[in-house]
Amino acid sequence: MGSAEKLYPPTIVFRRKTLSDLDRIDRALLRLLQSDGRTPLVKLAAEVSLSETPCWRRIKRLEQAGYIQGYKARVDRRKAGYNLVVFVYLAVSSHTAEATRDFERRILACPRVLMFHNVSGQHDFLLQVVAQDLHDYSRFVEDELRAIPYITDIHSVISLRDIGGDIDLPIP
Repeated sequence: MGSAEKLYPPTIVFRRKTLSDLDRIDRALLRLLQSDGRTPLVKLAAEVSLSETPCWRRIKRLEQAGYIQGYKARVDRRKAGYNLVVFVYLAVSSHTAEATRDFERRILACPRVLMFHNVSGQHDFLLQVVAQDLHDYSRFVEDELRAIPYITDIHSVISLRDIGGDIDLPIP
């Protein structure tokens, strides 16, 4: 190996793995587990025509590769007392790395924020927030959002009703 090769080792480029990198069995397991994360291993194995051990190994590999990020129960928000869903557009005054980290940390600390996106357009961020009612949401705005010094505009859009949609991703 020459001296230049020691100083400048070859660059290794890692391609981000996607669903197209998975075979049909792995994709089928993802569909099944996404639909019901509590499906017994014996049923999963039968659905994909594998014995239990190879099926378990595939699931563990999907977890380790980050395709499966965890398993959760879906709680009915109304039964939990959250009758209001609000989409909140926020504009911020500072876009420095330090201000952005502080802002993101503060928003992520709010348990009623279900989704948090950095968006393009006239606003910088979009939140999906749940509240018990309008009074509860108003307290959230005053106590949580207005306490963040970077926020210059808060635009709230109240959901009148849930029409449809699911959190399951389309898996071919």
